[in-house]
This record gives sequence, structure tokens and C-alpha cells, in this order.
Amino acid sequence: MARTKDRLKNNSPGPFFVDSSCIDCGSCWHIDPEHFAPTGSTSYVHTQPDGQQEIEKALLALIDCPVAAIGAPKDLTSSLSTNVFPILVTKHPAGDVYYCGWSSKRSFGASSWLILGAEGNVLIDSPRWSAPLAKQIKKMGGINQIVLTHRDDVADHANWAKAFSCERWIHQDDADAAPEAEKQVIGLDVLALRKNLKLIPTPGHTKGSMVAVLGDQQQILFSGDHLWWNPKKSVIVASKDYCWWDWTEQLKSVERLLDLKVNWLLPGHGYAHQFMPGQWKGALEQTLHHAARATSTGQM
Repeated sequence: MARTKDRLKNNSPGPFFVDSSCIDCGSCWHIDPEHFAPTGSTSYVHTQPDGQQEIEKALLALIDCPVAAIGAPKDLTSSLSTNVFPILVTKHPAGDVYYCGWSSKRSFGASSWLILGAEGNVLIDSPRWSAPLAKQIKKMGGINQIVLTHRDDVADHANWAKAFSCERWIHQDDADAAPEAEKQVIGLDVLALRKNLKLIPTPGHTKGSMVAVLGDQQQILFSGDHLWWNPKKSVIVASKDYCWWDWTEQLKSVERLLDLKVNWLLPGHGYAHQFMPGQWKGALEQTLHHAARATSTGQM
């Protein structure tokens, strides 16, 4: 629980605050950028919520925070419902997609996603274990499969697999992070997990990184830590600074995604983004062009 005595000085005056236990994972400003923002070393409240709707949005960030670094007075939190997650992101013919919340410190606050599909529900990466979240997911049909996009975001996968008796998929090259996983993706071949969901190995960020793609048209790309959106520059980001294995291979993996028809980019870390039809390829080509230019000039 956040402590008033540890309130960070750069918080805006008012009831909501971030304290010094913040790990700057970004979960709060991804879910509620109208009130939370990064400083470069922590997050903080830049604008206090005004009105019930804004307060409820800020309370979502409070619940989601993996280290309970967000505080608010008891008169605002006393009636707080922990059943607010998962939250609908988008409806899709291949399966509706929800944001799970309950980010985990073990995955540095990474986002996880739930696909409701006719062939069963799929969890993309693992939130921290939460009985209220599990209860809500059970009402939605449970979990049939868990896809772990890479070693960093496995979090409490074992708890979720046990609770729902579901199989887990991870790439062989990251399998030591989840040795209990029942299934492994091997090599670079695309794997059709089901009719409208495929796994594409994208080594680079880690050796066993992979992405999941939902649908054939207006696709939803679950990118793990391979790619994310930068709203200030309006660009897709592939980061050398956060590449833990091989940057050259990561750029090759980015090229593998050029011909997708992405409508939504849903990452593990960083901002999500919705693209208009036809925008994806040009945006990704811009990212590759910037990476090539920066590499040639020694800026990366």
C-alpha cells in the first residue's frame, strides 16, 4: 500500500499520488495517461482526476500497479471493486480482446491480454495471480491456452495454468524461464495455434521471443517486448536499448512482420495503438529506416 509519508514531491497536489516504491514500469500511464506520466525514473500524478469517471480511471491504475505505489484517501478507495478487470479493448470476428490488468512486479509491470475465442480462451502473457481476476475470467469461460511471448513476461503463469488446467506455449529458446510449459515452439516457422491465431518467432529482444497474431484481416498483433507505440513521436518502436539478446536479429524479425495487416498493436510494455487500414506497413518501414540510419551513424 502506498504511504503518504513517501509521496513523491512531483505529484500534483490532491488526493491521488505515487510514492517512492514506484519501479517506473509504466502500467499507470499506459492505462490512464490523462493523470499519470513518467519522469524518467518514476511515475507521478501530473493532473488530479476531476469527476467520478476520471476518478474511476485513476482507480484502475491503482489496482493495476504491480507494487502498490499509487495511493488515494480511504473515502475514494473504500468502495473500490477489484472485479473491474478484464477490460474490453476491442471486438474482433476471431475473438474479443481484453486487457487483464493486475500487472506483475515479476514481469516489470508487463501487460497481459485475454482473447475470447470460439475454440476456447487464450491468455497472452501472465498477469500476477489474482483471485478476483481469476473469478472474472472463469465467468468468461476460463482459459484453454497460455501463450508466453518471451522469458521476461512469464510472471505467475504456473498459478494460472494450475487454476484453469490449461496448456502453456513458449519458444524452445526461452523455455528455461517456464520449464513446466507443456508445449514449445521450435525454430522460426510460423505455428498455427488455432484457425485464427498464429505464433511468429521473432528472435532479438530475447532469443526465444515470439509474437501472436489474431485474425486474417484487421489483425491484432500481440507483440510482447518486440515492438510498441510511441505516441509523442507517432512511431512504432523497436528498441536497441532494451534488446537483451541480438539487435541485428531483432531487426530481421521486425521485417518478418511487414506484410501483416495490423489494426491493433498490443505490446507487453509500451503503449498500444490502433492503425487505420493500410497504415501498418508504412509505419513499420519507417521504424526499420530509422534503425538502419541510426546504426550507420553510430547513434544506436
